[in-house]
Amino acid sequence: MDFNVMYRSAQPSDRDVIVDFQVAMASETEDVALDREVCTRGVAAVFADPALGRYFVAENDGRVVASLLVTNEWSDWRNGMVWWIQSVYVVPEARGRRVYAGLYEHVKQLAAADDAIRGIRLYVDRRNTRAQEVYTRLGMNGEHYQVFEWMKD
Repeated sequence: MDFNVMYRSAQPSDRDVIVDFQVAMASETEDVALDREVCTRGVAAVFADPALGRYFVAENDGRVVASLLVTNEWSDWRNGMVWWIQSVYVVPEARGRRVYAGLYEHVKQLAAADDAIRGIRLYVDRRNTRAQEVYTRLGMNGEHYQVFEWMKD
């Protein structure tokens, strides 16, 4: 597969492939079986309400091969928004080809150009060491915070 990748904001027509990616990612990284119907409504909600977040995709020869979701967190310390990268997925045949690095750089450039955006964060499952190595190579660090959560089943 030749990789001539284009990075762009996702469109509502990308919904189904993003849902496929989320179902695959949850299974691969956390051994969780997502309810496809619930996930489809969740992805559609982002397209319906931009305040919830924004998807970005990497496209190779007209095929979406990676996606991520950016959500906002207000930082009173920085008087601006922090973008949280979530729901990262790269199709297996595109892994190791710097597709995520390009997608991250695309998002980082948008953040750098917007004075209201003060930084970028993400969380990663502790067991996903491969992803942690990629994030470290891209200049991110996991030294400051540990994420705790409570979620309804």
